[in-house]
Amino acid sequence: MRTIKKYETHCHTSPVSKCGRAAVVDTVNFYKKFGYDGIFITNHFLDGNINPESRGLPYREQIDYYFSDYEEAVRIGNEIGLKVFPGVELSYKGTDFLIYGLDKDWYKAHPEILGMSKTEELALMMEEGAFVIQAHPYREAYYIDHIRLFPRSVHGAEVINCNQAWESNEMAEIYADKYELLKTAGSDNHWGKDIFSRLREKGFRPVIAGMCCETELECVDDYIASVQNGTMQIFLMNENMELFR
Repeated sequence: MRTIKKYETHCHTSPVSKCGRAAVVDTVNFYKKFGYDGIFITNHFLDGNINPESRGLPYREQIDYYFSDYEEAVRIGNEIGLKVFPGVELSYKGTDFLIYGLDKDWYKAHPEILGMSKTEELALMMEEGAFVIQAHPYREAYYIDHIRLFPRSVHGAEVINCNQAWESNEMAEIYADKYELLKTAGSDNHWGKDIFSRLREKGFRPVIAGMCCETELECVDDYIASVQNGTMQIFLMNENMELFR
C-alpha cells in the first residue's frame, strides 16, 4: 500500500509571531495527532508581525529570539517523532514571502537585508540558495492598501492558504499558471488545534493543507528539490483526516 508523507509548509507559533495564538508544544502535538510527518515553522520575521518585545535587542540577539520557537519545536518534534524544518515569512506592507533554505547563521551574517528593498532582498536570498514563495498573493485585509505581485522575484506562489477566502486561492492559482510559477499549499495555522473552529468563525473552509510525497524529507533541500521536480503534491485534509485536493 502506498504511503504518503505529509508536511505543513506555513504555520505560526507563540510567542515569536505576535499573531500566533498557540504555543510551540501545542502546535507540534496537533500536527503529530493529524498524521503529518513534518512541519515548517514560518514565523513573521523582523520586518513583520514579530513579537514587539524583541525589537529593542541587538540584531544578532533578535535572530536568536526569532529562531527560538523553531528550536523548541525541533526538540519537541524529536521527542514525539515529528520532523521540524526552519522557514521564514518576510513582510512588505502586508505582502508576504515564505523563505526556505537559509539558516540562522545566514541571517546573523546578513543584517543588511533589513535596509534593502524587497526585490533586492529576495534577489540576494535566491542567489544564496533560498527557495522563495509568495504567500497568499491575493490576500485582502483592512491593513493592505492594495495587492502586490512579485512574479519576477519568486520561484512560486502559495495557491492554497487555508487562512484566506477561497476566491483568493483561486486567483493565486490563475496567477501561478499565467506566470509559470511553482505551486505550494499551507494552512497558515496560527491557532494549533483550534484552527478548524477559528476558520469557521472567519467564514472560511475548515480544512488544513500542505504538501505531500511518497519519500520522507530529511532536510529543507529535500523539500525544495521535491517541489521543483514535481514529486511533491498539494493536499487538503478535513477534521475527519480525509485527504483531498
